[in-house]
Amino acid sequence: MTVSHRFVVVVALFITCLITANIIVVKQISIGGIILPAAIIIFPLSYIIGDILTEVYGYQQARRVIWLGFLCNLVVVLAIWVSGKLPSASVFEAQTAYERILGNTPRFLVASFLAYLVGEFTNSFVLARMKMLTKGRWLWTRTIGSTLMGQGIDTVVFLTIAFLGVLPLSVLGIMILSHWLVKSVYEVIATPLTYVVVGYLKRKEGIDAYDYGIDFNPLKVI
Repeated sequence: MTVSHRFVVVVALFITCLITANIIVVKQISIGGIILPAAIIIFPLSYIIGDILTEVYGYQQARRVIWLGFLCNLVVVLAIWVSGKLPSASVFEAQTAYERILGNTPRFLVASFLAYLVGEFTNSFVLARMKMLTKGRWLWTRTIGSTLMGQGIDTVVFLTIAFLGVLPLSVLGIMILSHWLVKSVYEVIATPLTYVVVGYLKRKEGIDAYDYGIDFNPLKVI
């Protein structure tokens, strides 16, 4: 497939949402009395864009982009870690603040990376399968359905790895449910916009991928 400028823009937005979410996740915000990470304002967009990638360009292209996002995020994390370990200049007085805001613990990093891979691949796989089953009809069923599955698994994996043994199980369960519900509502609200973008890309690209006969192995990047 010839790479178009539209595809490049979609990929860039996907990776930007992912990296931004992982940087701002350290801040906690309160929405309607529910405590959530600030990443909630942008991370669900990565799933919406993931839906668009799979729906328009197919699972194979989405799989490559998911791994590219993983690699780019890894580069950012390593750069932040190395710069944090380098000796500070005498004029830099914010080393403690730098480490507190950007210095994620290994446990959080493992949780983030695993949750991202499992969640995004689940999202893409479910959407591609549902598209074949519905013969391309009822886009809303697969964008919402795949996100419910992907975001659900993402939330369970991340919060369990990050907080198991730290928070009581009852609190952890409530946190998982509330995070999943907020992300799901986000997807539902964004459905009309998803329709507009998908329709535009299909018309301009002349592509409407169906993944018949595709190897869905997430590790098969090439």
